[in-house]
Amino acid sequence: MRIQTHILLVEDDQALRTMLRSVFELNDYRVDEAESRLSALAKLKCFPDISIVVLDLGLPPCEHTIEEGIATLKSIQADILPVKILVLTGQDQDAAALQAIREGAFDFITKPAAADTLLSAVRRASLFLTKERELGEQGITRIAINAQAGEGLKGVRTDAEERVVRQVLKETGFNVNKSAKRLGIKRENIYYFLKKFGIERDA
Repeated sequence: MRIQTHILLVEDDQALRTMLRSVFELNDYRVDEAESRLSALAKLKCFPDISIVVLDLGLPPCEHTIEEGIATLKSIQADILPVKILVLTGQDQDAAALQAIREGAFDFITKPAAADTLLSAVRRASLFLTKERELGEQGITRIAINAQAGEGLKGVRTDAEERVVRQVLKETGFNVNKSAKRLGIKRENIYYFLKKFGIERDA
């Protein structure tokens, strides 16, 4: 039996949310809904099997800007959740696309979006996530880092170091022994990184 891909649909417009939900469910996707940043983060915490987030950037209390949508995107990325984020917006599309991609969105979809466009994006995101999980099973951790040219390599190295440690800890269920083995370092080094980056188990 095929496991259904679980989508979180984050959209404050109830009519549009209902329509999008129908499109996904008719194509055999499992869907949960959220209408704000807080409800989206709560759903992600409640349902760890969510793998795709379809995120409208115009969320309350800033429905007419991309500010709250980008804040939601940043929050999801900060938690290093194993999800792909597809961004939806009809506002200032060039600026929104640039900002969303900079913050780690997998894809950008312009409103109003055709059902075929949405479904193709979800299938692509799901495929990428599957392949990344296969790499993870081989001990390969994929990380994404934004680096500003001209600021030197030290900051980039520190950011990469922190992201790898956080991601491996998350993937091993915060098991220090397994994380140390996977990273090829001693347990003491893991504790050093925990202190250095202020990483806590619930982070």
